[in-house]
Amino acid sequence: MGEQQTIVIQPGVGIPASEIGFHFTRSGGPGGQHVNKAATQAELTFDVAASPSLTMEQKQRILSKLGSYVSQAGVLRLACQSSRSQSQNREEAVERFQTLLMAALHRPKRRRPTRPSRGAVERRLTGKRKRGEVKRQRRRGPDDGF
Repeated sequence: MGEQQTIVIQPGVGIPASEIGFHFTRSGGPGGQHVNKAATQAELTFDVAASPSLTMEQKQRILSKLGSYVSQAGVLRLACQSSRSQSQNREEAVERFQTLLMAALHRPKRRRPTRPSRGAVERRLTGKRKRGEVKRQRRRGPDDGF
């Protein structure tokens, strides 16, 4: 994280580093002696429900889109253990947090229904008629005699 004061999610939306908590535990999997004594797994926690940095609408979007990451109490949890370094796992957790919130808060553009122009419809139907005519000419007639 590099002692950032605010984690910018999108323009106008930032989360102060003070609202994010970290908890470090031992990682699972192979690793020899190092894995048995070093607490390298980083678990990021962020209380979505109590965050003063987000509006109610933003909180609702996050809670609905990231339901699998959020507990009943409204706390978002992310665990990273891909690296053997605690600081790298912490950095990765912050990056994943940023990416997840960015995706959750993204508002898709509203679709404007469109119609094909009259000329486009005519061209399509003309092409279909021509193709049908070509296929009709390939057929055998009753007097072809095979």
